[in-house]
Amino acid sequence: MKVYKTRAYFKRFQTRFRRRREGKTDYYARKRLITQDKSKYNTPKYRFVARVTCSRVICQVIYATIKGDKVLAAADSRELKRFGVETGLTNYAACYATGLLTARRLLAKTGLDKVYTGAKKVDGEDYDVQKDHKENQRRPFKAVLDVGLIRTTTGNRVFGCLKGACDGGLHIPHSTKRFPGFSSEGNKEAYNAKVHRERIFGIHVEKYMKHLKDSDKDAFQRQFSKWDANLQKAKVTSLEKLYTKVHEEIRKNPEAPAKKQKTKAEVKYTDKRKTIIQTAGGKKYKIDRRFTLAERKKRVEQKIAKAAN
Repeated sequence: MKVYKTRAYFKRFQTRFRRRREGKTDYYARKRLITQDKSKYNTPKYRFVARVTCSRVICQVIYATIKGDKVLAAADSRELKRFGVETGLTNYAACYATGLLTARRLLAKTGLDKVYTGAKKVDGEDYDVQKDHKENQRRPFKAVLDVGLIRTTTGNRVFGCLKGACDGGLHIPHSTKRFPGFSSEGNKEAYNAKVHRERIFGIHVEKYMKHLKDSDKDAFQRQFSKWDANLQKAKVTSLEKLYTKVHEEIRKNPEAPAKKQKTKAEVKYTDKRKTIIQTAGGKKYKIDRRFTLAERKKRVEQKIAKAAN
């Protein structure tokens, strides 16, 4: 008889979900991020997901369904190469630009880009898009911040993504307590927007670049040689001017470029056994072709006839 109640059935230990075992998903936090009020009748609850890897920054606006998560809009810091930034794709300034690109792309997709233009001036001050809401007007697009497993320390780069998205016109509930420039000494809490502005435009990086260039040229070449070439290519003299130019270009055209359609490889038969395949790039290579049923039967007949003789 088949045993249905195995040893595992009688144990108290319960196996965690696979992504929890791999240390990828905090299901305790996820449950609270995706749970929607029942009075909202199947209205999606959107999450602004910010992830920083070793080589790039990824920002997405996602909502959960029973079948799985659906991505409404996404942007990658590698796309900043199109706007003139070719290096430093994981720093705070790149996080801000990626968040801004995600917000403008999403609002263009939903038809809210002209209604909610975002912050007119990037000065590090906290911007609330709800102040731009008027009567007989669509409400701003609301999402909640999803930081994943990252530790939400003051000045963390995920808050650069958040700031960029808010300045771009999204409504993401937040406070200034985790932005760079916030300090709490004793019982006094203060937020210095100038410090945050320096991070957004990469001024702190430029200061260190100049310091290193004056003190140790070899160390400067190792660490910032690509930055020097990038500034010369963009025809600007400072990182602040570079990122100002990038922000303007993102607002002008946030749409993702159309993907190139791959042309199928052409198949040409040269003989009974070999096949020549020509790729879209013009390269040719040969592969063995399978025999058909008629060809296999014919081969069997030929072998029988040869053996009989």
